[in-house]
Amino acid sequence: MEYTALMTVSKQIKRLDKSNIDLNLTVPKDEVQVIYRDMLKDYTKNLQLPGFRKGHVPQEVLERKYGDVLKQDALGRIIEAALHEVFEDKDLPRAEKPLPYTSPELQGEPVLDMDKDFQFSVVYDVLPEIKISSWKGLKVEYPYSEVKKEDIDKELESIRERNAIVMDRDDAAKAVKGDVATIDYQIFEEDGTPSETLQRKDFAFSLGSNTNPYQFDDDIIGMKKGDTKEFDKKFDDNYFEASLAGKKRKISITLTALKEKKLPDLDDDLAQDVDEKFKTLEDLKSNIKERLEKALEVRIRDTKTSSLLAKIMENTPVTLPESMIQAEVEGRWRRMARYYNMDPETMVNIMKNGDGDAGVHQKEWREVSIKALHSRLIIETLIEEQKIEVSDDDVSKEFDKIAAENNTTVEEVKKHYDDQGVLYLKEEIKERRLIDMMFEQNTLKQGKKENFLDFMNQNS
Repeated sequence: MEYTALMTVSKQIKRLDKSNIDLNLTVPKDEVQVIYRDMLKDYTKNLQLPGFRKGHVPQEVLERKYGDVLKQDALGRIIEAALHEVFEDKDLPRAEKPLPYTSPELQGEPVLDMDKDFQFSVVYDVLPEIKISSWKGLKVEYPYSEVKKEDIDKELESIRERNAIVMDRDDAAKAVKGDVATIDYQIFEEDGTPSETLQRKDFAFSLGSNTNPYQFDDDIIGMKKGDTKEFDKKFDDNYFEASLAGKKRKISITLTALKEKKLPDLDDDLAQDVDEKFKTLEDLKSNIKERLEKALEVRIRDTKTSSLLAKIMENTPVTLPESMIQAEVEGRWRRMARYYNMDPETMVNIMKNGDGDAGVHQKEWREVSIKALHSRLIIETLIEEQKIEVSDDDVSKEFDKIAAENNTTVEEVKKHYDDQGVLYLKEEIKERRLIDMMFEQNTLKQGKKENFLDFMNQNS
């Protein structure tokens, strides 16, 4: 709808105790009457009543027949227009803007009187206030790791797996570890009825690869193509699907296809198959070492940052609104759903217990989400307080850097960034500069040394 400009709307703001705001607005009676009259004109133009031509219904007839309905409609229009004017004001402080994933809640039942100024109030969640008292001069230890020969060898084995030739096995062959199995599976409820969500057809995975979330690889070992097998499985108490955690369920599996992988030899030919720029196996190994070390460098930087932020959070309390926490938790559910190639709503339902309350896994995610939001607020606040800015020239230099790292042209890089993408890139640069500043202002030293794979997979 088109909004009438309410240039004289006045407001009073009261900050409440859970990172929300009580906004009280007053619309002068003159403005109320303008909106009401404009609404009546719309009705008279478009409404047709018996005995009157369309567009010729007198206003007094409308008011006599639909008085209460008209007032309710006008009340809604006035509230919507007033909120639009306040929230779209470019000078409205960020701390007074409603969070995007929540709607202002109308308080009470406001009454419309054409002869009086119209008052109403709404309550809505806002970004929490956060005061960072100390973020310099801190001493922090962080875990670290290093790339070893065994890590390079494991990556080589992964490359062999990816370059393996997959061949059908004989119908009489029995499934062994390493085979690629295609199955139909059905998990049953505790009462013995088939679950509507815990089932799937044509699910393919490598036996023993840990890519089967239900972990029944060993139960398939020894089966032949076409075999069907039923068995009971007890799931761990901390199993990621709350509906199965600690439960014993019957599972039915039919093996519909069985293939074996022929791994290539570990030689110069493999290196050349991976990429023509590699002439020898040693070239491939050198490239792997370089990639792993670059990834480790990024992971160590992230670990240093999270360790430092954890220290700052200890002395920087914050009250997060529930809507903010729920949005973060649900976002994590949806990312997990994409990872397992599942429908987001199905994943949300799986992650909940039968009574509708979140299970143990959700509680863990809630804690992680709160920490992530707390960290994000600290970073955003410090960026604002330190007045860190990014110019168009800075973005151009970043494009040059990205192009060089990916062995492509700046023009190709720019094709991937629309206006919104450039805004996100600027925020990334701001955050990077802040973190560099934080490293300079604090003392960080290596703590516990960890296994490379364990270190890289933490919180992934």
